[in-house]
Amino acid sequence: MKRHHPCGSMEHGLSRRAFLNRTSLGSVGLAAGLGDIITSRTTIAEQVQAKSKRVLNIFLHGGVSQLETWDPKPNTDTGGPFRAIPTSVPGMHICELLPHTAKQMHRLSIVRSLDTKNGDHARGVAEMTTGRGRMPGADFPHLGAVTARALMPETFVLPGHVLIRSSPGGRNVESEFHSAAYLGPRYASMALYDANPPKFEDRPSEITDEADVRRNAVRARANERFLRRRRTAETEAYNFSYDQARELLANRHVFEISRESASDQERYGTSQFGKHCLLARRLLENGVPYVQVNHADYDTHHENFDFHIEQLGEFDQPFATLVADLADRGLLADTLICVMSEFGRTPKINKTYGRDHWGTAWSVVLGGSSIQPGAVIGKTNANGTEVTDRVVDHGHIFHTILQAVGVDSMGEFEIAGRTFPVADPSRGAIAELLT
Repeated sequence: MKRHHPCGSMEHGLSRRAFLNRTSLGSVGLAAGLGDIITSRTTIAEQVQAKSKRVLNIFLHGGVSQLETWDPKPNTDTGGPFRAIPTSVPGMHICELLPHTAKQMHRLSIVRSLDTKNGDHARGVAEMTTGRGRMPGADFPHLGAVTARALMPETFVLPGHVLIRSSPGGRNVESEFHSAAYLGPRYASMALYDANPPKFEDRPSEITDEADVRRNAVRARANERFLRRRRTAETEAYNFSYDQARELLANRHVFEISRESASDQERYGTSQFGKHCLLARRLLENGVPYVQVNHADYDTHHENFDFHIEQLGEFDQPFATLVADLADRGLLADTLICVMSEFGRTPKINKTYGRDHWGTAWSVVLGGSSIQPGAVIGKTNANGTEVTDRVVDHGHIFHTILQAVGVDSMGEFEIAGRTFPVADPSRGAIAELLT
């Protein structure tokens, strides 16, 4: 089925700000610097238990319909044609388009009461992934950057914040740039496209291992001499990037799903999203603190039901397989899973059998780590037009994710003599969802 983007939002095209973000480290991030320049008043990294914690965020770009996923309303004027099916949790039902996920719901929980009061794509992505309201001139760090800063050991050689997504295909969406803002470029995302590893260049064959060691020793001495008088955020960023590139080269196997067994590759399927989920599992097994997998094209203003059959048909089995594998391999207890979007879809079905943007009453799924399994938080009315119990928003979700992996979300970062709240201090975690 051919996708189209009927909402006409500006972020479906190239934006000047996105171009600048992607081609510059940003003055604020550089000013913050790297390494020991960034410290936390509440020593966030020390709050994490001995076993490393991780966050897996599945972002369904475009605005997935809560009515065709986590909060079905069959036999109502808004419900559409699909049934609600039972799950592995007695009394919990989700849409019949998610039969495999339904068998894993005893490991997950649903928050059915989001009211973010927003129907704009870029703003919605920014608010859900930073936990803050979007304000002109303000740049808050992405959840991935905050997670990496809080959970990544100083000696960790891989990127701490990885985005797995499809190739842009000519589109450059501003809001998909994962800014580290004042936390510094070390915690910005590394993007992996189409389940492919980073593009590595092999060392020329005529350079032996011994020669490589010697030339890097010379480089290190020259850098040290230079830094004695000219140490800047720019030079720190350059050195960090160079060193990380060398580590990525030495650890390229981590990014190669071809190393997974044929049976595992078959279980995850041949779809791009399936391959992305298998790569995510591989990264989490290797201790990457934050992995985000994007699944796009949920902006269903036209033919909502046909498109959700297609999109959720691709999503369901790989996601359920990933949840089951994390549990079976003993990783789920230390891995927070979130399935989010920028908003939901309107209960009212429009004249082209679509659903439009809707931030008034929609759902997010959380699981793993310290999340109470099998819970349902909040509820909407009979036809899904408003929240009737336990209203929450992006800020509450952000706090909950961080606290579920042992981070004091009410703490502060201290950066270059200034303090910044880890999360929006006017919000807090969904306490009844945490164990």
